[in-house]
Amino acid sequence: MIIGVHHVLLAAPPGSEDALRAFYGGVLGLEEIPKPPELAKRGGAWFRGRSGGRRGGEFHHVELHLGIEDDFRPARKAHPALIVHDIDQLAERLRAAGHDVTPDGLFPGYRRVYADDPVGNRLEFLQPSH
Repeated sequence: MIIGVHHVLLAAPPGSEDALRAFYGGVLGLEEIPKPPELAKRGGAWFRGRSGGRRGGEFHHVELHLGIEDDFRPARKAHPALIVHDIDQLAERLRAAGHDVTPDGLFPGYRRVYADDPVGNRLEFLQPSH
């Protein structure tokens, strides 16, 4: 049985690592984590953010892996949906960094916005509305 999600992989074009680090590490505040040496040869970058919960003594994290794809096309429909603590603060940070933010209140129980990463991948951000 499935008990969780280890990571979500998004594709990115060759040479985009600096822009990815600035966005995922700088704007979103995720921690870059080292890739295993054999995988690091392929390029890309991995990031982690705390989900704020423990189960069975293990702390659970949210991981986003950005992998390099030579014939890259951004994910415009498929996307990760990330839970945030303060959606207004996040939207402000995204806008201050030059990213468009699209509010969408059509998800029951959550406030929701969309934004694109620097290579055009769609990201959804949710905050519980209660």
